[in-house]
Amino acid sequence: MAYLDLPGPLGFAHRGGAAAGDENTTAAFARAVELGYRYIETDTHATADGVAVVFHDDTLQRMLGRPGRMIDVRYADLQTVRVGGAAAVPRLDEVLDAWPDVRFNIDCKTDAAVDPTLDVIDRAGAHDRVLLASFSSRRLARIRARTGPAVATSLGTREVAALYAGSLTGRPVKVPAGVVAAQIPPRYGRLTLAGPRFIRYAHRLGLHVHLWTIDDATQIGHFLDLGVDGIMTDHIEVLRDVYAGRGIWNRD
Repeated sequence: MAYLDLPGPLGFAHRGGAAAGDENTTAAFARAVELGYRYIETDTHATADGVAVVFHDDTLQRMLGRPGRMIDVRYADLQTVRVGGAAAVPRLDEVLDAWPDVRFNIDCKTDAAVDPTLDVIDRAGAHDRVLLASFSSRRLARIRARTGPAVATSLGTREVAALYAGSLTGRPVKVPAGVVAAQIPPRYGRLTLAGPRFIRYAHRLGLHVHLWTIDDATQIGHFLDLGVDGIMTDHIEVLRDVYAGRGIWNRD
């Protein structure tokens, strides 16, 4: 198995399908897999005692209804609270073990999460079915220094900026070993990132272009027509239906 070896365009369940309200839970992931998703985007944080957990926010309030930061909470104390009052915060190792055939796109949210996340990947032998992402180019450099090209990564913010500049000038851009994708929003401020020139330039460098987070069926179709290689969505039924209507859902 290699991270990008399935036929594209790829469909990613963003946080397992965040529109349902139980993002980054085993229930969300199970629902996405039941719909046929083979790529799930998720996030990792480290607890106070160094456990890699699947959770997006730095703070607990939005999803768990209590004050505090994830980095200040021991894993055992998380067992007393539930996402939406129902679902536990899962450990990364639980998620990788539960779905051995699913690829996980993991946004490593903090510096403290890097080593616990990589330790879990090492123990699970999951190097070829994960991609590690971060907004922080510095954090990604640290990840790549430890993993080398054995684990796929995407471009960080500074690297995306360099790629965008290269798409305008035509000058070559050095891509770090192990980088397989530019994962970007369609726009950044006034700049249109996901345009034909950027997509063509990324493809010339051997990179996929994955977009986040697209929930509207018309927009999903538009970006597929532009030639993107994958789309992340919170509304997993919508994206599945668009792909299925085009005959590109779960092609083998």
